[in-house]
Amino acid sequence: MANDTKRRDFMGMALGGFTALGGLGALYAMKRTWDPLPSVKAAGFTTLDMTIYKENELAVEKWRGKPIFVLKQSKEMLDTENKNMSLLTGKTTEAMDKKRLIKVGDAYYMVCVGLCTHLGCIPGYTPEDKSFLCACHGGMYDDTGMVTKSPPPRGLDIPPFKIDGTKLVLGEEGPEYKKMLADGITMPV
Repeated sequence: MANDTKRRDFMGMALGGFTALGGLGALYAMKRTWDPLPSVKAAGFTTLDMTIYKENELAVEKWRGKPIFVLKQSKEMLDTENKNMSLLTGKTTEAMDKKRLIKVGDAYYMVCVGLCTHLGCIPGYTPEDKSFLCACHGGMYDDTGMVTKSPPPRGLDIPPFKIDGTKLVLGEEGPEYKKMLADGITMPV
């Protein structure tokens, strides 16, 4: 009889242990179904190494399923921007307004969501003219993402960013981006 009791106790503990393991497995499976997918988590932030981009060569990255245009400004592009701002404002070239460009290290970059602000088409870049053309309705943007020919109502939107050394973290709002929002240079994306 003592052996039967020991055997029954062992069987009860074994069954309890297997039940507990099964319950833990079920809880883990439920938690995994509630967690966002890794692709969704990764889509929130994108880190760009700004040292790899070449002057006047459009690179298209991806952030939250949207195309992101990255265009490193050449000296010629910055000089043209200087001349345009001097003509518009009457200020000297030292007072150049680079408000739509992002400075990382010593270089300036145009970083914009690559969707036309008119109807959401993807504009094409022409390196010779240093401009973007939206073929759907003929809208044009310059190399800083500003509208040069209507119908787009505003320049290309700038995604939220934070500068981290020579890297740009898209999806995080750094002080530079917050200043652009406050100054009305871009709209929240």
